[in-house]
Amino acid sequence: MPDGYRKTIGPTAAPFTHYWRIVAVLKSGRTEVFWGHVKSLAEAKRKRAASGDAARQRGWTSYQFEVVELVREDS
Repeated sequence: MPDGYRKTIGPTAAPFTHYWRIVAVLKSGRTEVFWGHVKSLAEAKRKRAASGDAARQRGWTSYQFEVVELVREDS
């Protein structure tokens, strides 16, 4: 992620290609993080489009939506 955060998933046989994260600032000033994996960049973009609705429904004061391509590493 842009802030240097690294997420490790797996092992999995699922064909995930991208990881998304929403960092939401609540009215109380607290921060909540939501994340998930998707099978295509197009699917990640749909999540980005839906995040505006989520912000309005949940009353977030602000949020950041980030997407990165997953990198497979053999351990």
